[in-house]
Amino acid sequence: MKKLLVTLAAVLVSASAFGQGTINFTTRIVGTLDAPVFKPDGVTGAGAGTAANAQLFLLSGGVYTALTPATTFRATPAGAAQNYVIPPADPVVVPTVAGGSQATIVLRAWEGASYDTAAIRGESAPITITLGGGGSPPAVPANLVGLQGFNLVPEPSTMALGLLGAAALLYRRRK
Repeated sequence: MKKLLVTLAAVLVSASAFGQGTINFTTRIVGTLDAPVFKPDGVTGAGAGTAANAQLFLLSGGVYTALTPATTFRATPAGAAQNYVIPPADPVVVPTVAGGSQATIVLRAWEGASYDTAAIRGESAPITITLGGGGSPPAVPANLVGLQGFNLVPEPSTMALGLLGAAALLYRRRK
C-alpha cells in the first residue's frame, strides 16, 4: 500500500510539472525576435566588459516574480552578438500559470549582484504572451515575440543627490 501511495504521489508531481507554462528564454531568433540590450552608451552590447545578468519576471498585479534560471549576455564574439542573452539549456517554467494561458513578462538586466542593488540596470516594456507547455504531449515553450530591446541606465547615486542638496543649500545661503 505504501509503494502505491508513493508511486501515485510521484505521478501527480510529474503531471503538475507538465501543466506549467514554459518560455524559451532568448532575445534573438532570426526573422522572429530581435531584442538587443545595450550598455548606457547605446552602442556597446550588454555582454561587453562587465557582462550584465538577465532574468525574466512574471508581472501580475504590479508584483514582479522572478522566473529561473537567470542568465548572462554573450561576451564573444565581439560586436552585435554581445547584445543578446545566452539561452539557458532548459525552458523557463512559469509557476502558477498553466500552459496555453497568457502571462505578462518583463526582461530585466543589470550589472552586479542583483537588480535591486545594481548601479546600472534596465528593463523591457511588459509583453503579454501565450505560454507553451501543458497538454499531452507538452507543447513547445513560447518565444518572447514582441519583446523590444532597451538600454541599461545608471541609477542616481546617493553621493550625487547629496552634492545636489549641498549646492542648493549654498545657493540659498547666498541669497
